[in-house]
Amino acid sequence: MTEFDEEETTPAFRTVSGRERGYHRTAVDTFLAAARDSFEQDSDDLSAADVRVASFPLVKDGYDIAEVDAALGRVEDALAARQRERAVRAEGAEAWVTHARSEAQVILDHLARSRRKKFARTGFLSFGYRIDEVDHVAARIVRYLRDGDELSVEQLRSAAFRMQRSGYREEQVDALLDATIDVILAVR
Repeated sequence: MTEFDEEETTPAFRTVSGRERGYHRTAVDTFLAAARDSFEQDSDDLSAADVRVASFPLVKDGYDIAEVDAALGRVEDALAARQRERAVRAEGAEAWVTHARSEAQVILDHLARSRRKKFARTGFLSFGYRIDEVDHVAARIVRYLRDGDELSVEQLRSAAFRMQRSGYREEQVDALLDATIDVILAVR
């Protein structure tokens, strides 16, 4: 067996070492290859929302999480831009803007609820997202949608909340963040 019999490939991302865990390399490579194929074939097999909810097992010697997340963000942006272009071509820019405004209004209506009551809460013995932290992000979303303040998709993608007993239900908060990201990507 010669040194050329076994071809080593360069990892797509930096790998972590020691006790640090990273994303499972094969899972990431497989997902990104499917995303590339879908995009290059102009297929609807994968949407921006599918990329946003992608998750990978954490393992030793895995890919650096921040690098993979940044790449996934770029893939999501590209798929969202393609979706926007298709919709504008099919329905017109005015219809697309009207739809985005409608989605933004739904978010604003939800966030108009009083402080500490914007989302359903977990039970007393269960943990959920920390209420004051979520309310802070919710206020930033309102200022973005209502007043045009700066807010980026990256800021929402990287939003992380500590946990507390009787906190906000994670799935509701995550769904609203996803909807807000969709609106931001729609109007970019």
